[in-house]
Amino acid sequence: MYGQDFFLLALIYLMAAVIAVPLARRLGLGSVLGYLVAGVLIGPYVLGWVGKDSDKVMHFAEFGVVLMLFIIGLEMQPMVLWKMRRTIFGMGSTQMVLSVIVIGAAAFLAGYQINQSLSIGMIMALSSTAIVLQTLDEKGLLNNSGGRSSFAVLLFQDIAVIPILALLPLMAVLGGNSRSEINHEANQTLFSTYPEVIQILLIISVGAAVIYFGRIAARHLFRLVAETGMREVFTASSLLLVIGAALGTSAIGLSPALGTFIAGVVLADNEYRHELETTIEPFKGLLLGLFFISVGASINFTLLMQHPFTIAGFVLLLIFFKFTVLWITGKIWGLKHGREMLFALALAQGSEFGFILVSFSNQIRIFDVQTSAMQIIIIIFSMALTPFLLMINEKVIRPRYIRKRNRQVPDELPDTRNKIIIAGFGRFGLVVGRLLMANGHQVTILDSNPSNVEILRKYGFKLYYGDVTRPEMLEAAGVAEAKLLVLTMAEYDEAVKIAGYLKKNYPNLKIAARARDTFHAFEFHKLGLNMIQRETFNSAVELGAKILEYMGMPRYQAFRSARTFKHHEDEIFEELYQHWLEDENRFIQESRRFSEQLNELLQTEKEFSIHDTDYAWDLTAMNDDGQMKTNSDSNQE
Repeated sequence: MYGQDFFLLALIYLMAAVIAVPLARRLGLGSVLGYLVAGVLIGPYVLGWVGKDSDKVMHFAEFGVVLMLFIIGLEMQPMVLWKMRRTIFGMGSTQMVLSVIVIGAAAFLAGYQINQSLSIGMIMALSSTAIVLQTLDEKGLLNNSGGRSSFAVLLFQDIAVIPILALLPLMAVLGGNSRSEINHEANQTLFSTYPEVIQILLIISVGAAVIYFGRIAARHLFRLVAETGMREVFTASSLLLVIGAALGTSAIGLSPALGTFIAGVVLADNEYRHELETTIEPFKGLLLGLFFISVGASINFTLLMQHPFTIAGFVLLLIFFKFTVLWITGKIWGLKHGREMLFALALAQGSEFGFILVSFSNQIRIFDVQTSAMQIIIIIFSMALTPFLLMINEKVIRPRYIRKRNRQVPDELPDTRNKIIIAGFGRFGLVVGRLLMANGHQVTILDSNPSNVEILRKYGFKLYYGDVTRPEMLEAAGVAEAKLLVLTMAEYDEAVKIAGYLKKNYPNLKIAARARDTFHAFEFHKLGLNMIQRETFNSAVELGAKILEYMGMPRYQAFRSARTFKHHEDEIFEELYQHWLEDENRFIQESRRFSEQLNELLQTEKEFSIHDTDYAWDLTAMNDDGQMKTNSDSNQE
């Protein structure tokens, strides 16, 4: 019976997601709102397909939020943080401090105690990373200054979740709860019996050990796993790392989110970062979706019906207060031309982390059950209004700014020059990459050979391990923003397959491809590629020229013969390609005819050792040959 109940519950959740999310996206409302609506529909107050089990499912699905923090950590490389430090920490701290003060003061005036007011301020100061980034990305707004500022503040808020989790127990103590009661409600740690100073030292030691393991041991572990060639083992290792980090920090009294976030940051510069991200991403997406469905199913509509105007008023006040604070923050930090409006409207809602913080606050007795339930409803409805707020900005506010500026200020876009991805960094890709980097181009390099990655990183090359035949891996590497992708992988069919995927999904992306042979080049040409290089062609022709020279041909003449051979091959490529497409027998016949034509051409050139257009490097041989020809002509006269 238990098994049947489990499968029935899984069927209900998956069916709700499959139906509601596409409809929400079609309406331009985003997938997060679709998940929430799906949860409401299957919840106990509408269809009643799920009941109290939704709370248990939500606790399990909170692991999706933990995975999201891990991926956020992976994306926060130290250099990226350093370049964005002013925006992240400046705008982020300004917004957080002002929001806590304003919202906390409003809560205090509404009758809450000082510790509760500060807790409400900290919880409601956060915004929804999931709904904001996805909605802005869908509308193409992440690349202007308002979108980039929103992203920076969200990063700061994700970091701020950690100290907020540490401050909430202090708020509980200020509210009159004893430290022993809080410890009783919270999870006991491995070090809870030690003095506080010893606990702090032990926590620092454990954190240092985690960082050391992540930077040193994890690299060797993933290399060994990657060498097995078994993707499922790599997946298991990735989940093991995340779960281990979460449990490890939980054991010492810190949040699981902190553990996975630190693990992500530590691995941000690891060559296996992109592979980790693409491996974890499906689990994160599925569990986050399950989490939001569970949140929707757990909305207390009885409480909503009892206090409809109170809740509606709190939702509008939250949006108003956050909008005001964010608008002021944007102005302080130089946003203008309507970007400050986008910034303020995008972040004016509550956060998915608010669900966790409210639950934790209830657990340590800062809030009672009804207050916690009301906060959850306020957060959910503020999130639900976000797509509509951005729609107002897009349809009403932004056009007014555009008319006011007479379209004189162009949209701010990131510099996309020199954005190159090399897929495959073996012998061929190494030469291409070295040439590009020597000329100052920034290159993202992916390779699926762990040994190759390990060796080349020792020589200073910054490349990442990843299966370049997986579309999600290329997407994680930034193919959507790249200007050029170089396919240098050796695998014949896989290279053609990924080229087809890229031409279909990224038509504006320029693709340069390494072809194994002529037929491989034909396959690429069939897909519309025109920057194709056969891997052995040039080196074979050059070797042939050296052999001709060794056999007695003057160097410049051998060079010219090789050049003629190459030009002839280039000229007949398109015609041979058409025959290859249409008729194999005709292709064979034309190939033989072109070979005979080439033989005649080279024999004809061999009869004339000097042409006026020759500018080769063997001047002595050219002069000698020219003098011989002059003497011969004189004798004939």
